[in-house]
Amino acid sequence: MTADTELMRAAMTAAETVRTSTAPNPWVGAATEVDGNVHVGATQPPGGTHAEIAAISSANDAGLDLRGATLATTLEPCCTTGRTGPCTEAIIDAGFSRVLIGTEDPDESVSGRGIALLREAGIRVETGIERQSVEDQLAPYLHHRRTGRPYVIVKLAATADGRTAAPDGTSRWITGQAARTDTHRLRAESQAILVGAGTVRADDPALTVRDVEGSNPRRVVLGTAPGDAAIRPCLEWRGDLPELLDELGGDGILQLMVEGGANTTAQFHAEGLIDRYVIYVAPAVFGGDDARPMFVGNGAPTIEALPRGRFVSVRHLGDDIRLDIEVE
Repeated sequence: MTADTELMRAAMTAAETVRTSTAPNPWVGAATEVDGNVHVGATQPPGGTHAEIAAISSANDAGLDLRGATLATTLEPCCTTGRTGPCTEAIIDAGFSRVLIGTEDPDESVSGRGIALLREAGIRVETGIERQSVEDQLAPYLHHRRTGRPYVIVKLAATADGRTAAPDGTSRWITGQAARTDTHRLRAESQAILVGAGTVRADDPALTVRDVEGSNPRRVVLGTAPGDAAIRPCLEWRGDLPELLDELGGDGILQLMVEGGANTTAQFHAEGLIDRYVIYVAPAVFGGDDARPMFVGNGAPTIEALPRGRFVSVRHLGDDIRLDIEVE
């Protein structure tokens, strides 16, 4: 592993610590090393310090001279003045000679201008350091800035033979505690969460964040929720799904988590609106075709029509496995 890679990975680790607190701004991390001392920073909640300035402040507080040093940042530094000053200006003033950037920022207020300003100041800029890993980490933000819509994650919990509930409808609990806690982390990372009205009537879910730190996402119901439903207050939607995504994206929702049920997930799947499937698989097998499936209705009619993606990650959570599949 090169020193540049190590520095970028330190920046990514810092970014992960603020994953649930920065939206609608991106969760960015930055890192710099001077004489073997690594100092990191991460973007604070809206209106707070950006990652690059936080890393610079950390090094300055330690009395380090950053002239000639290298800074790694997961996302192209901002170059405009909003609630905070431009990071490009702070980087130039600090005297860095090199800046490593994980990926460019597609936001129209930046989009290459940050890189150009650094280069005009005589700083050597290298882009694409750990690009794939950085873009996986920032996927919801990048998708939102490119499309205007939230990144849609469908969460499913199933047995090894792809069943989500017993024939009588019971499903608690297919997965173990570690997987259920991780689901709450996924909720905390999402700014909105959606279920169908049938799920609300059957299970009366609150869809709040528990077991982890983070804010409750905005709750959306396809259809009408009962007046006393635990999910209230919520947005009740009866229109087209693309229009819903446009509305949520316009409200600054970077990530929408779809939690079911089978009709709702099938609808998103059929319309090609899912960006990532997060599937928690339990080491259990119903062994028949009468248990409830993950989707209902017709699927791909031929193997040539089968939608494909890539496994972003596969990891153990207690006795269960979490599979992340990104649509291509």
